[in-house]
Amino acid sequence: MKFRLIPSNDEFFVLFSKAAENLAATTKALAAVTNDLARGEELHDAVRQCERTGDELTRALLHQLDTSFVTPFDREDVHALAEQIDDVIDDIYHLSGVLVLIPVDPLLPEFREQVELLEVLGGKTVDLLSRMDYMKGLKPILEEIDRLEGQGDELYRRALKRMFSGSLDAIEVIKWKDLIDAAEDAIDGIEDIADIVATIAFKHA
Repeated sequence: MKFRLIPSNDEFFVLFSKAAENLAATTKALAAVTNDLARGEELHDAVRQCERTGDELTRALLHQLDTSFVTPFDREDVHALAEQIDDVIDDIYHLSGVLVLIPVDPLLPEFREQVELLEVLGGKTVDLLSRMDYMKGLKPILEEIDRLEGQGDELYRRALKRMFSGSLDAIEVIKWKDLIDAAEDAIDGIEDIADIVATIAFKHA
């Protein structure tokens, strides 16, 4: 039998795992939109459904927090983690919505790479939150998320350099600045999820 480092309340871990899986599904749905902009409106529906599911899971987590006498870790950390996962999904939903509203074909190469990176980070978030129950094996995943976020920063700098190189007209720069910023926010948001998990793990070390 495995020894738990933190009090048992399995419902929290189930809900956090579901929230992480929904975040990963959101990144995949966004990738589908970017890969087939001609069907963007139709494919955006999957992102919208993920956003709704995220809201439902956040409400369930906060309700569980309000009605539980014992929580697996500090209440403020439960709240912060639930809200941060929801914020990232909201960022991706915004990003997908802008893609559908504004014609941006062809995609900037750096933006496409940002979306691909988000999909990888979504999978890492699932791995991370699935290990919170016993707080084992977190460090390598935390380090990998940090490394990937660094790649995201580099992509953002490359995208800015392209946008302001003079190769794009002013209208295109305005369009892409919003999209590149939104993608960067989502990437940074996943690192923020990892930072909250790292704080929780440190408290229970």
